[in-house]
Amino acid sequence: MKPEVMLELLEAAAEQLGIRVSYEPLQTSVVHGGLCRVKGVYRIIVDKRATSEERITTLATALATFDVSELELSQKVREVLRQHEDASTIHRAGGRRTAA
Repeated sequence: MKPEVMLELLEAAAEQLGIRVSYEPLQTSVVHGGLCRVKGVYRIIVDKRATSEERITTLATALATFDVSELELSQKVREVLRQHEDASTIHRAGGRRTAA
């Protein structure tokens, strides 16, 4: 699947969860964005200069912290989210992320 298509599908999954996705220039070259809460509302911020693969990783890692079992997602999107579950678990264990 083309990266652009996967990005659109991941963005649609975020929308189904009520999570706003925004692309903004970030100052760091190490992190390409991630999940945060602003006034109690989840948001995924992605570095607009990140490559398509980095954007996919950022979105998938953030979305993998949520229960997506009830969402209408393709099998390929579910596979990508499963691949990123370990990364999201590591972040949550470090206290940096919490699931809904």
